[in-house]
Order: sequence, then structure tokens, then C-alpha cells
Amino acid sequence: MTEKCNPSAEPAAGSAQEKKGLILGVHYNEDNNEPTFTPAAQRYNDKLNGRLFDLVKAASSDIRRGGARIFNNIDPDYWSVAVVGLGSEKLSYNEAEAIDEGLEATRVGAGIGAQKLMLEGVKRILIEGLGHPEQAAEGSALALWRYQDNKSRDQWVHIPTLELFDEPDAESFQRGLFKAECQNFARRLCDTPANQMTPLHFAQETVNELCPCGIKVEVHDRDWIESKKMQAFMAVARGSCEPPIFLEISYCGGPADQKPILLVGKGITFDSGGLCLKHPEGMDKHRADMCGAAAIVASVRAAAALSLPININVCIPLCENMPSGMAMKCGDLVMSLNGKSIMIQDTDNEGRLCMADALAFGQAQYKPRLIIDLASLTPGIKHALGSAASGVFCNSQTMWSQVRKAGVITGDRVWRMPLWKFFTFKVTDYPSHDVNNRGWGYGDPCLGAAFLNEFLYCVDWIHFDITGVGMKAHDKVYPYLTHGRMTGRPTRTLIQLLYQLACPAPEK
Repeated sequence: MTEKCNPSAEPAAGSAQEKKGLILGVHYNEDNNEPTFTPAAQRYNDKLNGRLFDLVKAASSDIRRGGARIFNNIDPDYWSVAVVGLGSEKLSYNEAEAIDEGLEATRVGAGIGAQKLMLEGVKRILIEGLGHPEQAAEGSALALWRYQDNKSRDQWVHIPTLELFDEPDAESFQRGLFKAECQNFARRLCDTPANQMTPLHFAQETVNELCPCGIKVEVHDRDWIESKKMQAFMAVARGSCEPPIFLEISYCGGPADQKPILLVGKGITFDSGGLCLKHPEGMDKHRADMCGAAAIVASVRAAAALSLPININVCIPLCENMPSGMAMKCGDLVMSLNGKSIMIQDTDNEGRLCMADALAFGQAQYKPRLIIDLASLTPGIKHALGSAASGVFCNSQTMWSQVRKAGVITGDRVWRMPLWKFFTFKVTDYPSHDVNNRGWGYGDPCLGAAFLNEFLYCVDWIHFDITGVGMKAHDKVYPYLTHGRMTGRPTRTLIQLLYQLACPAPEK
């Protein structure tokens, strides 16, 4: 809704030319129905001699937590002023919800305010810190992003610029803008049509994005992959005419003798299901089946820009999963890089085949202290958690604590899933081969994780199953992520996790 204080009045000339918008925050505490402005909003209200308070009080039903109201013609300096509801001033960490509700309320408020101002046609948005400048920047920058690469230029929606208003902590605001920019980069990779984001295109985007940051990127072709005897990876890749690519990425921010962290991302640039063909309805979203790889590339870029004192190596197998005369068949048997035989029971479980060889190669090549993998591995995790959280499988309580903390801070939550021998038995109890790529029984996400675990040896490991969070935003729980577009999740959670591992908090 838009409040027209004086509908007959024309906006000031300078305001019309610049089309500036302003976002301010207001709290509503449980024990008091009166609105309480943030400090910046209070100063602005004083400038208007209390006029804003009267308007907000009259519109209080629209500006509770997660709401916003646009006011026009109240200040010649601004075309529109958005007042966003931040809920109670007491909002903080909620153990039951596994989230910092105060930080998330800031993201939501900033995002809703930015979207409403964009609809008003403003060219510049000034936003106060809303109590948390970094989160205000994240929410607004994520909310304004649009995928428009294939629209005619004259049809593009104008994306307003973001500036900080009346807030001394500019460094936190800029950090939030950068983290959102990294997530938006991952969103662009995922939203690009599959014929424009083939394995080769993805590799080129990675080179263009990372090499200027001083990050080493090695692009390996089919001959190299075959020379390394990555049979499981090639079983998937050979069904497509698009040549496979294997990416190795190295960021050296720590001492040379420091053991690295290995990141492995599933890089299926289009997943048709192979001969076990997916249903055509919704198949187009599987252009983002490389969302794990996209989030990793974006996170490594962030690690370099933030100069994290840590060594990171990355392995990304890139290919398409397509049906053809050369495609893998149900019942085929391949040897993995670590010597275990794999029965291909389901060609639509291709991601774990590629990941198996990448995990085995990366562990042998880099001797990491920790392995983190991101993959849209199973539809079952979406059925279990929806878009609420990434399913996380972890063999270390210490590492799980770090992951959970990162999810709480970023608002992009995680939920721990079991790595029990119960599931290992279901993917290995076969008389004719070592591992089956489907297994038997229920618990698809757990079976997928148990499969990957067969290719690891004595190392801390964190597996993110991101099928529910990494593709399209299919509900409106996160107002700062455009409904029906790719999310880029869990990029910010991975960035936060890498920061925590690189710069551990002092023990209390």
C-alpha cells in the first residue's frame, strides 16, 4: 500500500529527477503497541517534526514484523520513503528455530523495502543500518537481483543502486553487499539456460571470475579425465555431446605447510535423468543441478576478496547427464578412482558417481584436513526439509558445531542428518559389486551420503545436500529471494563457515 499524504501535490523537481528512495526501520515491542523508531529513523522523524511518526502510527497494521509501507510526498529530498517493520527490539538467537531472529528480521525488512521502492521506480535507494548494517545490505541486494541477461536491453528492469544512510559502520555494510553479490553471481550461473551454461561455459565463467583475484584455475579436458581413470565420472559424461570438464581451483591464503580444506561441488550443468528420464514438467530447473559448484566458486571468490588466511583446493566435475546411444545403462558396472566397483542401478543418481571420483582424486592429491562437498544430490532432502534448510551430514561434532553456527548467523539454516551404518549396509550389501548407486529401502538422502562416505578415508567431512535450497525459490518464506528464480544458496553459509575456520574465535 502507498500512503499519499497530498495526492494533488507534485513531487519536488530535484526529487523527480533523482528518484531517490529511503528505507527506515521501526520496532513494535510485545508489551507496547506504540511504534519505536530505530535511531536513524528517529532522527529523520525529528527532521520532519514528528510527521513520520503520525503516519506510521496510523498505518501500524501494515508495518508489523516483515511488513512495509511506502510514503510519498513527505520530503522533497526523497521520491518515496519505505518504513519497514523489524518486530521486537528483543529479537535475538532462537534455539528452537536455529536462527538469529534479529538478524533475519533485518534482512527481511531491508529486502521488502527495497523491492517496494524498486516498484516505485526509484533510481537510488538509501538504507539505514536497521540495527545490523551487514544484514541490511544482504537483504536489500539479494532482493533487488534479477536475471535479465536474455531480455532486450530496452525491456530490462532498472535495478536501483544501494547506499548507506545515517550509519557510521560503512565497512559492515560493504561486507554485506559483497556477500550478496557473491550469492547473486551463483544465482546467475544457475539461472542461465543450459545451452548457454555448458561445462565449457561454466569453466570460462570460473576463469573470468577467479583468475583476476589471484586464484589458480586449471581446466582439464576429456583426455586428462580418461588418463586419470575417472570411470564413474565418464560414465555420466559420455551420454552428452558436450565435452566434460574437470576443474581444479587453488587459493593459497595460509602458510605453505598448512593443510588445505578441500571443496568438492557437483557440476551437472543439465540433468535430464539419463535413460531414467525425469518427468518433463519442471525438468528445466535442472539446469541448476550445478548449484553446488556455483556456490563453491562464489565462496572461493569471497575467500580471496576477504583475504582469509586459509588454503583451499577445489575439485569440480562438470558434465551433462543425457540419454543417447552412448549413455550409461541401468545395470552397468564401473570402477571408481579408489578401486571400488559401482553398480549403476539408477542413471538419475548420476551426481554421486561424479562426486565419488572427485572426492577420491581430491583426497589423494591434496591430503586435506577437511572436506566439504555441496551437491543437489537427492530429491528426498527436499521432501524432508523443503527450502527451510540444507541437509548436512558430518562425521565430526566439532565441525558440525561450526556449520550450525554459520547457518544461525547467515539465516540460511542447516539441519544435521544421520550418517549411520544402517544406511551404509543398504548401499554396500551386494554380492556382485562393492557399492550400489541407489541402494535399497527408504531414506534417499542418507543413502546418498552413505554412498559418498565409501570414497573417503579418515578425514573430517561435511556433506551439504542442497536440492531443496539451491535451485528455484519455490515458496515465499524468504521475501528477499525472488519467487521462481534460483537462490544461490547456501553461498553465504559457506562463506561464513570458511571465515570461522580461517579465523577461529578465541576459546572462552
